[in-house]
Amino acid sequence: MSGIDYEAEYNNRARVPGHPAIIEGWAADAAAFREAAAMEADFAYGPAARNRIDLFFPADESRVERLVMFIHGGYWQGLDKSFFSHLAAGAVAHGVAVAVPGYTLCPDVGIGDIVEEMRLATRVLFDRFRVPVAVSGHSAGGHLAAALLATDWGASGPAVPGAQPISGLFELEPLIHTNLNAALRLDAAEAARQSPLFWPAPAGRRLHAWVGGEESGEFLRQSRVIAEEWAAAGVETAWHAVDGANHFTVIAPLADPDSAMTRDLVDLATPA
Repeated sequence: MSGIDYEAEYNNRARVPGHPAIIEGWAADAAAFREAAAMEADFAYGPAARNRIDLFFPADESRVERLVMFIHGGYWQGLDKSFFSHLAAGAVAHGVAVAVPGYTLCPDVGIGDIVEEMRLATRVLFDRFRVPVAVSGHSAGGHLAAALLATDWGASGPAVPGAQPISGLFELEPLIHTNLNAALRLDAAEAARQSPLFWPAPAGRRLHAWVGGEESGEFLRQSRVIAEEWAAAGVETAWHAVDGANHFTVIAPLADPDSAMTRDLVDLATPA
């Protein structure tokens, strides 16, 4: 036994008692941003009800030349894309188009099925716009961002040059020991199978991990370890702990065009 209280380490809502107000704020800010944005709502990338993408475009550009996909969190079992539209604001202000996809939630599907849905979304976006797809994502979305970066797309597949996981989860075995697993239904073999930390590292690509400085030791460890281990295998990595940020406030800088997080994401989306 590790001696770690995984329930306490991964129960972010218990760690941040003010989370309901933060999530309500996300919904309000996202709705307001959609009202003013140049966007295409609910673009279908697959057959399932949640296989829809909201696309946000820079107002002064006639074609998409740089593209980011932001994947929402919720432990693969909660929330949806409508809470996160405003996080496109920072990148859009730099002339980068932003896609915010939805996906089917656990327990209706497993985590591996969600990975496949996000792979499909990436392929559809690449086929439509024919530009590389940089990926950002929060929490479970951070896991999915790393999974897309580590995917072998083949010679004719999408270009995914960089990923920016924010408070991501890259080793899933600890979640077996939490109440989250009632919906995730992981066993040891499946947890290992769906852990990007144990996949072949995507040498030559870029992973820039961010995490809240006030998050649990486990969340800090997850970002640090993938950055260290993938760097040793030829990935360009960095990891940043944001001072004073918790699991819910850490994503706020993406709405600010001048934040370091936004500038990092824009850099990942900009061809060298």
